Amino acid sequence: MHSIIKVLSIRFNNYFAKGHERTVLAKKNIIFSLVLKGVSIAISLIQIPITISYINPAEYGIWLTLSSVVGLFNFFDIGLSNGLKNKLAEANAKGLTTLSNIYISTTYAIISLISITLFFLFFICNFFLDWNYILNVKNDVGTNLNVLALIVFSSFCIQLILQILNSILTAFHALAKVSLVSCIGQVCTLAAILLLKSTISSSLFYLVIILTFTPILVQLFATGYYFTKTYKFFIPSFKMIEFKFAKDLLKIGGLFFFIQLGSLLLFQTDNIVITQLFGPEEVTVFNLCYKLFSVIVMIFTIIMNPFWTAFTDAYVKGDVKWIKNIFNKLYKYWGLLIFVSLVLLVLSPYIFKIWIGDKVHISLGLSFAMFVYTISICWMMIHNIFINGVGKLKLQFYLYIIATVINIPLCVILGKFFGLIGVTVSNIIVVIFMGSVLCFQAKLILNGEAKGIWNK
Repeated sequence: MHSIIKVLSIRFNNYFAKGHERTVLAKKNIIFSLVLKGVSIAISLIQIPITISYINPAEYGIWLTLSSVVGLFNFFDIGLSNGLKNKLAEANAKGLTTLSNIYISTTYAIISLISITLFFLFFICNFFLDWNYILNVKNDVGTNLNVLALIVFSSFCIQLILQILNSILTAFHALAKVSLVSCIGQVCTLAAILLLKSTISSSLFYLVIILTFTPILVQLFATGYYFTKTYKFFIPSFKMIEFKFAKDLLKIGGLFFFIQLGSLLLFQTDNIVITQLFGPEEVTVFNLCYKLFSVIVMIFTIIMNPFWTAFTDAYVKGDVKWIKNIFNKLYKYWGLLIFVSLVLLVLSPYIFKIWIGDKVHISLGLSFAMFVYTISICWMMIHNIFINGVGKLKLQFYLYIIATVINIPLCVILGKFFGLIGVTVSNIIVVIFMGSVLCFQAKLILNGEAKGIWNK
């Protein structure tokens, strides 16, 4: 027995020691992130039925839709977080520590100003908004929805600033630390919900407070910890703010801004369309089905995320051979996830029965549509992450414009004919279209044949 453990230990260590430095670092981030994300996913799945039993499916749908509407404002970071990620990766590859600090400090300054401005504008506009109409809420939920909207938007403004840390950790190839912070946030949120449920009767207001501000407290602590311990040489300061360097961040961040806006309009409007067509309860049905299959997307995102900055580093150094080798491995991982997704589809009726009982009914047809959507998203992600890493974003910018214009009316039309399945099919059509174009662009870049818009 001892010898078997020793052999397994040697093979485990060799696995992490074998390959290029970028590959080894990516492996470590992937393994640790998978473990941490696995815990987060488990907690998230446990949290949903507890939350629904605390309020009800309709009120849970209100929370989901409200957070989706507010989430649309994410584009107001004007692409700076993603721009920072790329510029930091480039600066680190060249060993430019001072420049990295300037980029970090300047990004914090600009996004802080944007967040403060957004809060005051929303605070004023919120007086004139009818959230009952926006969310298609016909019955009294016992809570002023304008107050809830202000709470959610306030937390969003704070998160806009605090989430810069995630871009910094990713640029420093420390993605596992991002997963650790997220996992701790999930644990604390679940604990707070259980405490709330045992002390206060059903209240959408208090639940929203817990769901929005608990992760903020964890992220705030993490920001203070990492900047005073691990990354104290990069701590943002007023004297390192150089607004003239904003041009470097916005040069690539500006395109990320429009891509991010397109992505939000593309993927965050489903809840709004569904609540308008079918009501808040169907938002819960759609999201519960997506939540189950999104586990596959989360796993593949964990695999892919370390390669964003790794692709940047390799492309800057002209190491195309390493990139092509990674692509071949990623296709194999994708093939494995298709099989896992298929097993999940077969087991989904039993999983839903155990997970949420009879509170919400989810059809097998919707599950099948979500299965196809899931594997399509993962396929597109392989090429999307590479293109983001090398900064060839112009074509992607135009793709999101086209996809956004098509998707919303297509969702409405197919939704009216086929219900929730139609909304999902609309997403599948758009994702396959975008993924095909991005796949072709990635191949052109890797073969040195990209010209014109394919290379911008």
